[in-house]
Amino acid sequence: MVVLLVLQTLWLETSHSQLPGSPAIDKEVSKQEAIYQSQGEKVPEGYVIDRGLLAYASILSSEFDRSLANLGPMDRWLDIGAGEGRAILDYYTPRYDSMHLEGRERRGKKARAVAMSIEDRRTPRWHQTAASLEANQIQYLFNRRMREYSLEELGQFQLISDVIGGFSYSRYLSLFMEKVLGALELNGRFYSILLDVLPENATNRASYPETLFLTEIANADGSEVRVCSWLKSIACVEAICESRLESKRPVEIYRIRKVCDSVAVPALDLVHYEAGTPPRRRFQLGNPMPASPK
Repeated sequence: MVVLLVLQTLWLETSHSQLPGSPAIDKEVSKQEAIYQSQGEKVPEGYVIDRGLLAYASILSSEFDRSLANLGPMDRWLDIGAGEGRAILDYYTPRYDSMHLEGRERRGKKARAVAMSIEDRRTPRWHQTAASLEANQIQYLFNRRMREYSLEELGQFQLISDVIGGFSYSRYLSLFMEKVLGALELNGRFYSILLDVLPENATNRASYPETLFLTEIANADGSEVRVCSWLKSIACVEAICESRLESKRPVEIYRIRKVCDSVAVPALDLVHYEAGTPPRRRFQLGNPMPASPK
């Protein structure tokens, strides 16, 4: 009880020290923008822009690889935080088909794919692959965040992936999820991951005494809300959270399926932000979540 009271007090004090639009947050946002626009040797450690599709398959839920392989030529895949777009480029290689023989005929020329990045990190390989495919088979969106696109611009997707992209970096997490779920077709799937987050199945913070948690959520009274619990509270989704036990740091991977169209995402307010790769973010729920049943 004493530990809980101390944590709640620290949370509330920190929350009031950084209000949205305050000079403190504005300064951190400027630092973060510099990270996004960094090039060459100035790209900081931890800001990975060249993950391939094999990395996606090993980092995300084991179902991601199957979901992607099952897409057909009329389906669409959105990759948020795509960097150079290597994962999408790998999808269009003969090697991918040789590694995914099941469903190869049904895939045909494969799904259409859209890479999304804050900055333009296309390489000669991207341009060469795009030129070899049909028009708009692959697209690269940049200079805007997920929240800044209208659903009319984006269209609908059967599969959305985010490997330490917007889900880990956005200052507007509830709006980000609204956009993601709005862009998903019914029964479409969203796969993502968070580093340094308190997993759903962790007994308490004492399990990770040396961890500086990067994404935290609290009720208005300062009581802790796990990210997984928040995701499961979203109306019209089925959320499955898995902790990566073999990792030395607390990692949670997410598999989310849209099960109906009346999506309602509980609002989060940003109360603390520190630039980084990823940044450190604390959010507060606009309305208290009900206590979990014992």
